[in-house]
Order: sequence, then C-alpha cells, then structure tokens
Amino acid sequence: MTALDPRADLNPRADLDPRADLSAAPGPGGRGPAFVVGQYVALTKPRIIELLLITTVPVMFLAERGVPSLWLVVATLIGGSLSAGAANTLNCYVDRDIDALMHRTSNRPLVTGTITPRAALVFGAALTLVSTVWLGLLVNWLSAALAFAALAFYVGVYSVLLKRRTSQNIVWGGAAGCMPVLIGWSAVTSSVSWSALVLFMVIFFWTPPHYWPLSMKFRDDYAAAGVPMLPVVERFVVVARQVVAYSWAMVVTSLVLVPVARMGWVYLVAAVVAGALFIAEAHRLLRHARLGSGASVLKPMRLFHFSITYLTILFVGVAIDPLVHLTILR
Repeated sequence: MTALDPRADLNPRADLDPRADLSAAPGPGGRGPAFVVGQYVALTKPRIIELLLITTVPVMFLAERGVPSLWLVVATLIGGSLSAGAANTLNCYVDRDIDALMHRTSNRPLVTGTITPRAALVFGAALTLVSTVWLGLLVNWLSAALAFAALAFYVGVYSVLLKRRTSQNIVWGGAAGCMPVLIGWSAVTSSVSWSALVLFMVIFFWTPPHYWPLSMKFRDDYAAAGVPMLPVVERFVVVARQVVAYSWAMVVTSLVLVPVARMGWVYLVAAVVAGALFIAEAHRLLRHARLGSGASVLKPMRLFHFSITYLTILFVGVAIDPLVHLTILR
C-alpha cells in the first residue's frame, strides 16, 4: 500500500531515464546511504507488510488460547516480514514496465532508476533465502514452507501468470495474502487446523471487495498499463455486484469461526458489527453504481479504507476473545 501514499503521485525524477542507476546520485536532501536504504525499503512495500502482520499475531493468540511466547511472536514477525518484503520486491521487479505506465506507481525505485533491476532481483532473492532459513531454524519448517509457498504463489502465479491475463487476477492471486494466518497458526502449533483455514477463507473473500474499489479509483491507470482489472473490463455496476457478493461471503465465513474455534461473545460482537458495516458500505457502492455514477460520486475508496478497519477489528476480536475466556476460567 505504499503506492497509496499521497506522495506517491509526485515523481520529481520522472524526466530521467528510468534505466539509469541513480542510487548514488547527489541531490537535494543529500541522497547518500540513507536514501539508498530508504529506496530498498520502499521496494518491500512496508505498508502492505503492516496489513499482513495484523492477521498473523492475533491468530497466534488464538492458536495458543492465551499469550504465546514473546520470542516466538518476534521471530515469526521478523521472518514473515522478510518473506513478504521479498515477495513485494520481486513483484516490483516483474511489474517495473507497467509501473512506469501508471501515475500512482511512477515513483517506485525501479521506475525512477534509483535501484537497478539486477540489484532488486538480487535483493529479493537474498530476502527469500534469509526469511526461509530464519523461519525454518527459529520457528519451524512448516511455517517456513508456508511462507515460501506464499511468496512463490504471489510472484509466480499472480504477478507473472494472472495479473496481465485475467480480470479475476486479484481473486486467485489474493490467496497469497491469506497465508499469514496459516503461518501464525503453524508457528504456535506446528500444524494447520480448521480454525486457521476458516480465517484463510475470510481473507480470501475479503480481498476482492478490498482491492476492487481501489481498482475503480485508479481504473484509468490500469487501463493505460493494459492490466485487465475487473473495473477496467466491466461496468462499475457489475463490479459492485461482485463486491457485494464477496462481502456477504466474507461475513458469513467469519461467523463460521464461532462454532469451529469455540469463539466467545467478544469475537461474535466484533464480527457482527464490523461485518454489518462492511455490507452496508458495499451496498452503498452498488446503489450508486446502479445510478450510473462515476468514481467521483461512487467514492470507492470509502470501502477500500473501511475494509482495512474491518480486518483490524475482526482480528483484534480474534486475539482478545481467547484472553477473555481464559480470564473467566480463572
């Protein structure tokens, strides 16, 4: 989500050859080592990593049915962050040509030339190796395998195969973003359970109504780059109908966790209230789309931003619920 930073629309070096290596170039603000480090960090898309961590830690609390080992949480977060950073870096490498065609991504390091493609590829490969070994040695090899699978799926299946070929790219490609719940669960239990799989499906159904509103907002960007996001190839009303359908599926699936994981009232209230608000916002989008409203009236980013709030509320409920249950038992 780094690309959503308002500063992402400003590309002060857009007039320079994107193939040039500017990593050591002097300039305003002293573009020395700190600047170069910042550019490598930008490749990892840290704001997306933050969102992934929101789902990892609460699942560890649920798997433990209490407070997991602090060291285990830290080790899992570091390894998961490195793995996600590797995936995002390699995604930037694969997408560098279309990123140059989209206004909102035109200031990414591989577009401006502050980092060369070869350097980014080496950096991504190094992060892949380090994250896999880190998780394997300090957490467990199941978590390491799941993290590597998520990385390979995101880069190889979504970025390379799906993104430029199908309007359902984000639906299937989004499965990679569901993996942190399995990683968090396996870190604690060295296994994968039905509870973790239910939460996997919650995020799977959450991804389209989270991402398609963003695609509606930046429809022209994707069209210019030749990326067939659903809002590019279909009318907004068609997109909105699918957003509503996935929203309902997401909320219903979130309630399935109650009997499967024996969740209490804290999670149930969080899932019902946040879910109702999500569905109401999705139906608002559909209502305006049926009237033939453009993006300025639709305000699709309202749903995009609330989708992040929804996920946060839901997973806070996932973390707190077992703690409340534990307190009652005592």
